[in-house]
Amino acid sequence: MSTLKQLVRRLGSADGAEIAEAALVLPLVFALLLGIIWFGRAFNIYSTIQQAAQQGAIAAAREQCATCTNGDAFPTPATVSSKVSAVMSADSLDLSQVTAPANPPNCGPGQACAGCASPAAGSCAKVAVGTGSVYVCENVQLNPAATPAQCGSVVSFQYPFSFNLLSLTSLGSVTMSAQAQSRMEN
Repeated sequence: MSTLKQLVRRLGSADGAEIAEAALVLPLVFALLLGIIWFGRAFNIYSTIQQAAQQGAIAAAREQCATCTNGDAFPTPATVSSKVSAVMSADSLDLSQVTAPANPPNCGPGQACAGCASPAAGSCAKVAVGTGSVYVCENVQLNPAATPAQCGSVVSFQYPFSFNLLSLTSLGSVTMSAQAQSRMEN
């Protein structure tokens, strides 16, 4: 019985400091964990959209047929779209939220893309990806200062990321931009 009396005496002398400390520390630890999870997801989405843009640019810059002539060797916009959507779908990203930026890459507002001499002038077009769209610029000059001209393709798009708290409320939103270029090999 003496051990039971000692236990009761110890519990009775506790002043609640541990409970107060836990009440202060646990919300901070919970907020830190949520921040780590949100940052991890944002980084994952950013990495995925950059990979999707890179795969699209590579597909747009590479000839599909070595013996074709008159520019038929380059992929169709549907090929570029399928590469971008395949990468994004692998990470379960919503393709309807993909948007093209206000201006195409390597182009000023209302100007044509600075193209290379061969095989054809550069062109920029919005390409559908799911219900969203991306800019694909094919056969454009990647570095205007380079001699000889470096021709290639550029894929550019944006994707939103929302900070949601248990699907109840949004704590903010960030629009992430992805752009990648790939040089055409002669």
